[in-house]
Amino acid sequence: MPLPPPSRRLLLALCLLAGTAHARPAVVELFTSQGCSSCPPADALLGELARRPDVIALAFHVDYWDGLGWRDRFGLSLAARRQQRYTESLRLPSSFTPQAIIDGRVSAVGSDRVAIARQLGPSLAGVPLAVTVDAQDVLVSLPVATGQAPCDVLLVSYLSQAATVIPRGENAGRTLSEYHMVRSAERIGGWDGAAQRIRIARSALPADATHAVVLLQRRGQGAIIGAAETPLR
Repeated sequence: MPLPPPSRRLLLALCLLAGTAHARPAVVELFTSQGCSSCPPADALLGELARRPDVIALAFHVDYWDGLGWRDRFGLSLAARRQQRYTESLRLPSSFTPQAIIDGRVSAVGSDRVAIARQLGPSLAGVPLAVTVDAQDVLVSLPVATGQAPCDVLLVSYLSQAATVIPRGENAGRTLSEYHMVRSAERIGGWDGAAQRIRIARSALPADATHAVVLLQRRGQGAIIGAAETPLR
């Protein structure tokens, strides 16, 4: 069973002091839609995960449900493309909602609490990247790390929380509580183990984004080996 968050943070801090590991949060990506009647329990679970200090939770709202009675106001075509790329890279038979991808390595039903918890171990080693903001920019700092395979550096922004009244479609009549809805996601560079700093204008991010996340992901949308986030407000 995973350690409770305070003990987990203490364990990771001790690992860092000992120089044996670099603590990083797990990344849970939920592919969901307001038009999917099976998705609200997964959205609720993501909200729980979002409160954990050792997890970065991201809700990618896909847009392929939009023609079935309700248009998801958070739907993004990039979400559907990212989900399809995982289907290919993980050699899955198909995409589905709600689908959770943990650390770019494992697929699970997004509402399956046990399956997701199984992937959230007591400590995770990773690359100690950092993301900060100032009045004008988002600044990403990547360290020196020898022997690394090429990675993509991704900048993701999200809106922390919202509620939506659904008048049509499979969830008609419901008010959905949603968490960490992705508003943008783009590749901002590559990393092969050399130290670098990347600066992105805050004005380039959507106006409704409340947080920025940086993901370090193996080329070809492989495993995520580093992650960090920061508030934008």
